[in-house]
Amino acid sequence: MFRFECDYCEGAHPLILQALAKTNLEQTPGYGLDPYCARAAARIRQICEAPKADVHFLVGGTQANTTVIAAALRPWQGAVAVSEGHIAVHETGAIEAAGHKVLTLPPHNGKMDAQDLRALCKAHFDDSSREHTVQPGIVYISHPTETGTLYTLHELEALRAVCDTYGLPLFLDGARLAYGLAAEGTDLTLGNLARLCDVFYIGGTKAGALFGEAVVITNDSLKKDFRYNIKQRGGMLAKGRLLGIQFDTLLRNSLYLQIGQHADRLALQIRRTCLEKGLPMAVDSPTNQQFFVFPDTALAKLEQNFTFSPICKPDASHTEVRICTSWASTDTAVNALCSAISAL
Repeated sequence: MFRFECDYCEGAHPLILQALAKTNLEQTPGYGLDPYCARAAARIRQICEAPKADVHFLVGGTQANTTVIAAALRPWQGAVAVSEGHIAVHETGAIEAAGHKVLTLPPHNGKMDAQDLRALCKAHFDDSSREHTVQPGIVYISHPTETGTLYTLHELEALRAVCDTYGLPLFLDGARLAYGLAAEGTDLTLGNLARLCDVFYIGGTKAGALFGEAVVITNDSLKKDFRYNIKQRGGMLAKGRLLGIQFDTLLRNSLYLQIGQHADRLALQIRRTCLEKGLPMAVDSPTNQQFFVFPDTALAKLEQNFTFSPICKPDASHTEVRICTSWASTDTAVNALCSAISAL
């Protein structure tokens, strides 16, 4: 059975396992106050061209999202996201459980439109009785989006301009950032993210690490007491060096980018095969997530040897699925899938 339902089916990149094994018996301070976390943070500041950024290592994406949003918001404020954004649909109400409403906007190819954001903010702040409704307090986007699409530099700058107008921090979820940075035709870099976002994170769990995300804070007003929030939200790892070692390894010698390039290349191979077969493409994604609609009879044949993530049923006899590659996907597995699709 070859698994294509997500990009975290496997353990960790071999170089990470080697680094963890090599340092296994070392004694270091805990909770991210060790030399490995310090070195990884310095490396992140360097590659993001953000020498004054604070860098924190958290155990997972949900912890990163809830911690950042809780740290940024007052009790009467909410997080603005598109209706299919991760915090709106895939975190079991974690943001709401922390006391903050998710204010949703319609997605445009998975992305938030700056004009929609401006209209929402204007409607709220122009309302004479606005204190009776949840105040927009932070803007949440992800790159790649939930459907594998990418923001352009122009689109991110447009969102930044609206955030500046209304005094809102811009928060970018980078759980799959490796696959976005490596995508063909992208014009966004880590330096752009550090310049345009108040806070973002570099995803590890879905990009070759055993677990972990690196939160990068560039807005000084969000830095104070952030570690209190990490601890309270369950994001602080006692053996913090395990995170530092992993990110120091991922971000050395362009490994992070190479992981993204590998997964994107294989995903585009699957995409070409599906298109050649005449299968409808549900989303035009340049990243490691591909979305296609299969007849249920054909999907049943494929699922004898391959796994995918079902998304929805556009009608009674078809299913949209997500096909996901990762750092660990092999040419053998992808070639087998492509051959099976071609033979349908």
